[in-house]
Amino acid sequence: MRGKLIIGVMAFLCVSCGRAVSVLDSDFKLDHVLEVEGRQGVATDGDFYYVSGSTALYKYDMEGNLVARNEAPFKDLQLECNHIGDIDEYDGEIFAGCEYFLDGVGKNIQTAIYDAKTLEYKRSIPWVPESGQVECCGLTVDRDRKEVWMADWVQGSELYCYDLKTGKYLRNLTLSPAPRLQQGIYCVDGQMLVSCDDGDAEKDEPDNLYKVDLETGEVTLFRTMDDFILTGEIEGLTMNPKNGNLIVMSNRGARIILGMPKGFYPGYDREIHNIYIYTPENNNER
Repeated sequence: MRGKLIIGVMAFLCVSCGRAVSVLDSDFKLDHVLEVEGRQGVATDGDFYYVSGSTALYKYDMEGNLVARNEAPFKDLQLECNHIGDIDEYDGEIFAGCEYFLDGVGKNIQTAIYDAKTLEYKRSIPWVPESGQVECCGLTVDRDRKEVWMADWVQGSELYCYDLKTGKYLRNLTLSPAPRLQQGIYCVDGQMLVSCDDGDAEKDEPDNLYKVDLETGEVTLFRTMDDFILTGEIEGLTMNPKNGNLIVMSNRGARIILGMPKGFYPGYDREIHNIYIYTPENNNER
């Protein structure tokens, strides 16, 4: 029952079954939708939403009012970048997967870190090419292990892990089976949520969220996103640390064919960017 849900995206002990219960054991019900600027990623600290466009960062209050923006996020980076993917917020900072992306290949990949109050750049964690990663569609912070994970839209067979404090590259995790067209990732309770643009909007087929075991790499379907206003292009995702809400970004209106815009669907003359907010409904006390 929602009234008995322990707040926050933390595992807790189920008294009746004697095992750790994760917020990911819940069903999620769509609560409301906000329109935002930026079409790539979303993060939250429970007080604000942070949104990334390909070349910008935005900050919104919880009612969806824009309170800050940074439309020159690359100006202080030492390496040239032209794209931001999905983002995360941790300890007052915004972690952004940045790169220079051209013709299906990324270079200058890095975790660029920004001040959550001002959205101004602070520092970067450099990419290690020997990891095998060739693109960065998004990243997340593992708050328990103090690690940063990055995903790869081009290859998508592995996730890549760095030490949060030192920036040292640690390891890869092979995904089995690897979900297609990954967009965003979020780490919670020793598991990874992955959003994938694997539906076909031309056929009204919805996209999906998957759950990854961070010990084994096993991938299972978590949720089919069939409650979007219009089937479109799913992007990043996050969870609210204060109430366990699931937040998913999706773009609608523009026809995206093989990654390229090809006009608009009937009734649209622009692309609309939405974040969908879902509330958890715990299943373990029914």
